[in-house]
Amino acid sequence: MNIPLKITFLFIIIFILNSCGNKSEKSISEIEQSQYSMAVNAFLWRASLDSLMFMPIDKSDPIGGIISTDWYSGEGVVNERTKVFVYIKDRRLRADALEVSVFRQVNSNNKWEDAEVNPETPKLIENSILTKARELRLGSKAFE
Repeated sequence: MNIPLKITFLFIIIFILNSCGNKSEKSISEIEQSQYSMAVNAFLWRASLDSLMFMPIDKSDPIGGIISTDWYSGEGVVNERTKVFVYIKDRRLRADALEVSVFRQVNSNNKWEDAEVNPETPKLIENSILTKARELRLGSKAFE
């Protein structure tokens, strides 16, 4: 046998033996795959964007874990606007990995002035995001 034929035969044998191995491949969801390229928890990130999708997003940084909305006034509301800031602090899906701040302004004499925010509002948004993140996580487990 000549040398090129031996090398070709050797590669074929290696390929066959390699494909015979017992590889257990897990199906990984799209969100879980993105977790490897993100510095924050992918489920919290996706849930935050989904929860705030009715508001215009001003800035979003998946590496730093920051989502900031632009000022938003609900339909029919002209003298009040709200802004939300979400900070995801960890790669783990945990309640303490999420921090939400809400800012509110009212229009008084054509001038926007800061107003008090109900202290329950950020907690409600956090709970909404956490619930959605858990649902996304459970949904991705269904594909395993």
